[in-house]
Amino acid sequence: MISFLKKIWKKEEFHPSFFLGIWINPSFITRRALLKGICEISQLMNEGKLLDVGCGSKPYEKMFDVEDYIGIDTKVSGHNHSNSKVDKFYDGKKIPFEDEFFENVFSSQVFEHVFNIDELFEEINRVLKSGGKLGFTCPFVWDEHEQPYDFWRYSSFGVERLLIAHGFKLVKLTKSTGYFEAVMQMLSAYIAQHVLPKNAYLKILLMPLLVGPVNIIAIVLSKVLPRNTNFYLDNIVIAEKL
Repeated sequence: MISFLKKIWKKEEFHPSFFLGIWINPSFITRRALLKGICEISQLMNEGKLLDVGCGSKPYEKMFDVEDYIGIDTKVSGHNHSNSKVDKFYDGKKIPFEDEFFENVFSSQVFEHVFNIDELFEEINRVLKSGGKLGFTCPFVWDEHEQPYDFWRYSSFGVERLLIAHGFKLVKLTKSTGYFEAVMQMLSAYIAQHVLPKNAYLKILLMPLLVGPVNIIAIVLSKVLPRNTNFYLDNIVIAEKL
């Protein structure tokens, strides 16, 4: 029974359902928006080999219909690899594949943890075929996490400059949420991290009472309040190698 509940909880962490995740996932707002964005990315990556940079447990693998889905990650990071599905480890300098090996490269919520981001983008360019797709997500607003391996936040302008500097053309950039949703998401995260008790069982019991209403208010009021995207959670990016 416990293993079954853990499985559901793990699923709701990255793929939150509207009727359950909204009550138990303190990152419901950002995860639902990311899921929508990654779905759009995956529709453009439907052939050949795909490299998942910073793959972890490969939570989005099933969303991609490709010939080979290969994941790399670093051995030392802000999270352990007990549930990871890493195919090859990356030493932080050279991606362990030959030039122009992949048709697609994907990464989600990883680039803020890469200190030498310019070197990584050079390596991504090297292993990606000409005309290949690069799809990724990265945060603009979020608290420090996976300390001490949390180095950057990216504005939409910063993302475009980074791509141009490393031989990519920006195809599309979407801001995952608006201003109000971002504020409410941070409130939900604050409640989960600093208001709810540390005891795991009590936290689960109280989550629907304290976090669920915040998520609902965010969804409802974001439909009627004026929309502004100068303050948002994540960048959803689709680019192409020149």
